[in-house]
Amino acid sequence: MHIRLALAALLAASVPSVAYAQSEEAVDEADEGSHHLSVISGLTYVEEADETAYTLGIDYEYRVSELLGVGFVAERAFGDVDATTLLAVADFHLTEGLAMQVGPGIEFAEGEEFAVGRFGVLYEFELGGGFTISPQAHYDLSELEDAFVFVIGMGRAF
Repeated sequence: MHIRLALAALLAASVPSVAYAQSEEAVDEADEGSHHLSVISGLTYVEEADETAYTLGIDYEYRVSELLGVGFVAERAFGDVDATTLLAVADFHLTEGLAMQVGPGIEFAEGEEFAVGRFGVLYEFELGGGFTISPQAHYDLSELEDAFVFVIGMGRAF
């Protein structure tokens, strides 16, 4: 388990610098801006315990280039799974709309703190005026229990 977390943290720390070196095109700030903020809502599922919880949170991204965005995710799972997760993430925009999200973080559950690593995918549909909607699926590797997180993000670029 610790080896998987260490590998996840290493990948998340190294990939952004490689991606930035590969893509030096700056985002056209005249379009909608380099910032994007979403409110996310959905479910967290822990297979090992067969528990599901309503999940609510925010996702912020600063678009460094056409390929790379960096930011954070803060989520709270309510119900069977009672946890708060804070992540530093990198979003790799693979195609128009399709992005992969990875990053390390910390989870607060059962009165303790646990290291967590996130791997996920999302597809961002642009609605006009900078507004977006994005279905997302993530896998969180944790020292406590691994979890699947399925959310919909409603956001706006600015």
